[in-house]
Amino acid sequence: PPPPPPPPPPPPPFSSRRRHTRYADRSRGLGDVYKRQVVSTVSEAPVAAPETKSMSIIVTKGSLDWAYPPFILGTTAAAMGLPVTMFFTFYGLPLLLKKLDLQLTAAGNPAMKMPMMGGHMGLPNLLTAIPGVDAACSKMMKNLMNKKGVASIEDLRELAVDAEVRMIACQMTLDLFEYSTDDMIDGIELGGAATYIDCATKADINLFI
Repeated sequence: PPPPPPPPPPPPPFSSRRRHTRYADRSRGLGDVYKRQVVSTVSEAPVAAPETKSMSIIVTKGSLDWAYPPFILGTTAAAMGLPVTMFFTFYGLPLLLKKLDLQLTAAGNPAMKMPMMGGHMGLPNLLTAIPGVDAACSKMMKNLMNKKGVASIEDLRELAVDAEVRMIACQMTLDLFEYSTDDMIDGIELGGAATYIDCATKADINLFI
């Protein structure tokens, strides 16, 4: 009799489907707004083939408001099966610090209008020069996010680690600002411009944030 057919090959240890499932499980602890707007969309989206699609993001800003776009886009893409690389350089590098104390400023940001008294109010640039205004704006934004159920950057960063997002700390920036790897979270790698360019030339989507 002919020999029996060989057994099917085992699935890859970190397949896109497995990553998608782990992401969904982890996301249950995040804010309601994030779950409704992102996780529900991801659960309905097709899982991409990792060998054909990938994304890279250069993260250059470390303020509270600018920290959200790269982490939301990165974790969502990873949940959809895309291998994601995030390259943290200059002011984006502190987003990898173990302890975060993110702030924002209304100076030069006319689009920053907070919901107040039934409307939306911004701050004139002159008022933003007063000491303590930036701290107050940061606290108001964090309180608003907490009230609306928006996930924190710490939660999104942990989610990125769980989703196997490749996070690279710029070696030059690390030396420039006199940080050490002991200051950074676990699971990151060090690299320079050549490391990122090698990744970007192979990626289907490259974002600069």
